Amino acid sequence: MHSIKQIGERFWYITPISETDRPILGMVVGNNKTLMIDAGNSENHAKYFLEELSKRNVPNPNIVALTHWHWDHIFGLSALTDTISISSKETKTEMEKLIPLSWTDEALDARVKEGTEIEFCATAIKKEFVENRDITIALPNLTFEKQIEIDLGGIHCVLQHVGGNHASDSVVVYIREEKILFLGDCIYSDIFSEKRNYTINETLTLLDTLEAFDAEYYILSHGRAISKDEFYQEVTMLRTIAKYTAEYKGEQLKIMAAYKKEVNRELTEDELEVISEFVNGY
Repeated sequence: MHSIKQIGERFWYITPISETDRPILGMVVGNNKTLMIDAGNSENHAKYFLEELSKRNVPNPNIVALTHWHWDHIFGLSALTDTISISSKETKTEMEKLIPLSWTDEALDARVKEGTEIEFCATAIKKEFVENRDITIALPNLTFEKQIEIDLGGIHCVLQHVGGNHASDSVVVYIREEKILFLGDCIYSDIFSEKRNYTINETLTLLDTLEAFDAEYYILSHGRAISKDEFYQEVTMLRTIAKYTAEYKGEQLKIMAAYKKEVNRELTEDELEVISEFVNGY
């Protein structure tokens, strides 16, 4: 079940639903303009968010920013007809590739079989679009390459391309006055390869970029809003596992032993999964 939450004076978001892969959507309310972050995994997802915000007297968005091209962040864009949409140039290029595709069960199953779609996404699409599978890929109106700043009136949002293993087109949104960094999916692993993976250099470069932002809250699209302390715990885990992956040349048991010694306790399921993903990417 979704819920609506608020951080600070100007930022609202809707919590995710894992079963149908609905990510967090955000809304930044300025004095002059309102910016929505990500368009949702369906028109229903986008509309529900706007309806719930209207009950709280939050205005509809003038602008929508996309964090990356994956279906669960863009399929709702066709419902946002009164907004100016913006993405990285790479995001638009990847979205254009989706236009000719069919989204029937048969087409999804065929793409899973040939390895161009993953089972998780195909299943979530079937659950989100049970009755009507009339999916329209609406393309963004504006694109940028590295960074763009949007002045909403009294609050500024910086959109910056950061890349990462999950999606090379990943963009973060930094809400400067609220010190909120909307991460999208950028910190997650690559889920589209044969084996889920992190690569050492890509991860370390991304973390360097993210740590340069002066933020107090970090929004993980399929998780929750976390504090600066929680974010740095995540960063420390990723950096440490990356270091041991390089040191032990991808040997999983040696990495696990070294990391266990480092943290001086039994490893969590999350840590074991991350180690496995670094080994896959080595």
